[in-house]
Amino acid sequence: MFIRSLGKTIAMELEKVFYRIDESQVETFIEAIGNAKQILLIGAGREGLATRAFTMRLMHLGLDAHWIWDDTTPGIGEGDLLIATSGSGEIGHIHYVVETAKKQGAGIALVTGDPHKSTSELADLILFVPASVYLGTANVVPSVQPMGNLFEQALLITFDMIVMMLRDRLGITPEAMEKRHRNLE
Repeated sequence: MFIRSLGKTIAMELEKVFYRIDESQVETFIEAIGNAKQILLIGAGREGLATRAFTMRLMHLGLDAHWIWDDTTPGIGEGDLLIATSGSGEIGHIHYVVETAKKQGAGIALVTGDPHKSTSELADLILFVPASVYLGTANVVPSVQPMGNLFEQALLITFDMIVMMLRDRLGITPEAMEKRHRNLE
């Protein structure tokens, strides 16, 4: 019984987060992805896992998307987009990579649970996911879950919804996405 009531509580927390996401920020985020020559993504910890999953789905859409920490990731420059996930808005090495990408002329999209911290000042656009996040101080949906669980869950689902919106806009079929799935398994 406890799993059902806890699951219901968590589902309600997620619903509140999605209700509060600014759809105009999502639209701007999608436009930036669509206009980028290549997309490089970075995140850390569980946020990084959600961001890496998003990188994979962007590749399945046929976009030139790369995870920053892969050895085969190309350089970044003008016309490119760096998508950085920083839940608290102040993760040292994420901030450094954002600064470096900005110096190279890339556009910066920051996905965060705290848009009032230092990395936000470097971003060209912000996607605020208003969910309880570890070390965050913004007005967000609170959670019964530990640390940044709610933010990390909302991040993964938000990214999945954005992939669905991109798929529809780009006219990409599920079959086309599946053809790009790794077939060496």
